[in-house]
Amino acid sequence: MKKRIFLDYASITPLEKQVKAEIERVEKVAWANPSSLHSYGDKAKTALEEARVKIAKLLHCRSSEIYFTSGGTESLNTVIFGVFHKMKKQVPLPHIIVSSIEHPAVLEPIKFMLKRGKIEASFISPNEKGIISPDSVARELKQNTILVIVQHANNEIGVIQPIAKIASMIKQNRKAPPQPLPKGEGLLPYFLVDASQSALYENVSLERLRADMLVIDGIKIYGPRGAGVLVVRHGTEIEPIIFGGGQENGLRSGTENVPAAAGLAKALELARRRCEKESKRLKQLRDYAIGKILKEIPNASLNGSLENRLPNNINICLASPKSLTKAGFPIIDSEFLVIKLDTLGFAVSAASACSSLNLENGSYVIESLGRSECKNYSLRITLGLETKKQDLDKLIIALKKILN
Repeated sequence: MKKRIFLDYASITPLEKQVKAEIERVEKVAWANPSSLHSYGDKAKTALEEARVKIAKLLHCRSSEIYFTSGGTESLNTVIFGVFHKMKKQVPLPHIIVSSIEHPAVLEPIKFMLKRGKIEASFISPNEKGIISPDSVARELKQNTILVIVQHANNEIGVIQPIAKIASMIKQNRKAPPQPLPKGEGLLPYFLVDASQSALYENVSLERLRADMLVIDGIKIYGPRGAGVLVVRHGTEIEPIIFGGGQENGLRSGTENVPAAAGLAKALELARRRCEKESKRLKQLRDYAIGKILKEIPNASLNGSLENRLPNNINICLASPKSLTKAGFPIIDSEFLVIKLDTLGFAVSAASACSSLNLENGSYVIESLGRSECKNYSLRITLGLETKKQDLDKLIIALKKILN
């Protein structure tokens, strides 16, 4: 059987050998419950706090601001529901500002509360390059705005947002809630940034992004499955949504997964160490593949900005208004292309893996760019540590074969 080629690293990354070794090492010596008072528990508690301190140093924040979760989805839900529950007594009808191209783990909780009349929401559309303007966020700010949510880099098109500029604008417009919080803290709105896709290739420190809350997922950085980090800046008011033994300083109950926390810290350490070199390598491969696809495949075009883009992301539209009306080549939808490429040994995706369960109406991200003709005819190709130039050459040959 010929070697298969994985080009869907935005959906998940394989567990790196050094991370696996760290998980196994900690599992042997710190497998006990870190809340236990005996010496076994003490070893586990020490290992957990060592991981917390390591991550805090890498993200330039306090160790007390680091919370371990089961991943990106839980972290995002924790912030959205947690901030809402904390603020609903101070703000009669809380208002949330969110970009229209966020991950489903952000959009679905907001839609859930909207349907029940719990909140107001403003959905900010990007420009044709996929970029959210700080001014467009500023125009939606209101007295009752409690939360602004913008991804650092989009999971489908890989476009990097001007997060620091948005953060500065929010800071300039912060106000106290109508009814002051009990501690007298918490000027609103808070700023939540999902850095799950960008942590491998960008400096996502709290200091640089200037976010109030930051999310990183282990499965996106060659780390452990079911492990994530939520950073909550000191003074940010949030209530727990998971109750039990009061672990993680009361914000996230449940016995901590100590080996996973250690593995996550190792994965983030490795990501920071190789960030510059690997980003340069992948950018060269990305630009080579994009250039070749646009040159050799009729009607192909790039979704999103090339300049402000993750180095591993290629999102190609294989249709145009002209090609939809004229038979330049057979129009084949994204889902069929993904399946067909899989039979030829290539793993790519049509959209976010978390959106592919519901693709009847195409990609909402692509449609938000004003490219409705592309929402059912786009492919996401994402590169990783094992990607080589010949892999991309083989993919393009296979793609041309299918289309012709």
